[in-house]
Amino acid sequence: MGKRTVVVMPGDGIGKVVLPEALRVLEAAGFAASWVEAGGNPLPQRTVELIAEHKVALFGAITSKPKERAAAELRPELRDRGLSYYSPIVGLRQRFDLDVSVRPCVTFPGNPLNFVRRGADGGLEEPRVNAVIFRQNTEGLYAGVEWTNPPDNVWQALDSHPKFAAFREVPREDLAVSTRIFTRAKCRRICEEAFAYAARHGYDNVTVCEKPNVIRETSGMMLAEARKVHEAYPGIQLWDTNIDAQMMWLTKNPEDYGVIVAGNMFGDIISDGFAGLVGGLGFAASANIGREVGVFEPTHGSAPKYAELSPSIVNPIAMILSAVMMLDWLGEGEIAARIRAAVAAVVAQGRVRSYDMLKLRGGASALAQGAASTSAMTDAVIAVL
Repeated sequence: MGKRTVVVMPGDGIGKVVLPEALRVLEAAGFAASWVEAGGNPLPQRTVELIAEHKVALFGAITSKPKERAAAELRPELRDRGLSYYSPIVGLRQRFDLDVSVRPCVTFPGNPLNFVRRGADGGLEEPRVNAVIFRQNTEGLYAGVEWTNPPDNVWQALDSHPKFAAFREVPREDLAVSTRIFTRAKCRRICEEAFAYAARHGYDNVTVCEKPNVIRETSGMMLAEARKVHEAYPGIQLWDTNIDAQMMWLTKNPEDYGVIVAGNMFGDIISDGFAGLVGGLGFAASANIGREVGVFEPTHGSAPKYAELSPSIVNPIAMILSAVMMLDWLGEGEIAARIRAAVAAVVAQGRVRSYDMLKLRGGASALAQGAASTSAMTDAVIAVL
């Protein structure tokens, strides 16, 4: 097979720092590709065209701004023209229908950040966490269908529901509405992908993590579709948990959970919760997968306060593991396995550790306290390779 072309989008903040480190590892492992760099902020048309052409992209991180902050940063001549900022990565997911997000949260032996608990005998035990979250990536609360001061047609539609009576006397300008929209087709697809993954990788349970006892229509639809899909997988157990209870159980029995399915918001929450048990966001990789296009990114965000530190101290492992997920998707399983093993070896050896692994406060002083720089962590992985 000839050289592939991969679109690379560093973004901003630490995205510009960690993405080049992942490329160094890919090249050291023998992955032959042409890297085509694309912007940027928020989402230039050139980026869209490149992804449409090449079908695969690595994404660093980009700052998603709240409404007021984004409005304040508009140039004066663009203000008060009805323009609004929208998260570039959310826009990318929706534009290419990247409706399946996969977020593995797996323990690396020897990681000092791994979750430990007190056992029944009073001693400490370190359960092995091996959970993979399947997050519906394009619908739900992230769909962007929302209003402040809703227009007449929206207000009238809301007013047709009996439970809206409690809000009828609220001044329209004081009313904000965000919708949570699920479709049966997308619920079924995320459940099918989750069960297929569980069967392929030997997991014995799939858990739907929603809130159907309260959010009856949307969470209820997800659970109903999971039950239908489950019929084709009799050897895999189907569990369902409420998001609030699941967050409590994270520190009780995390080793019991395998593949987890959730809508957009709850999937975001539960994946961060499980990531906290296996080292935090410095180890949290993810894939955004559609029918034709795959975009791979760490989940840690842009962390702009660390972006200008020189040398950089941020942990590149989440970005490296995201690149490994890309390799798996491209069918480069052998190279992917080698890089995973190299990361695991560096963590287990414990000779090179980033500031988060040493439980230090972030900042320039971390290096003087023994933390490895970003490039030194990458160097250690490459040395094992």
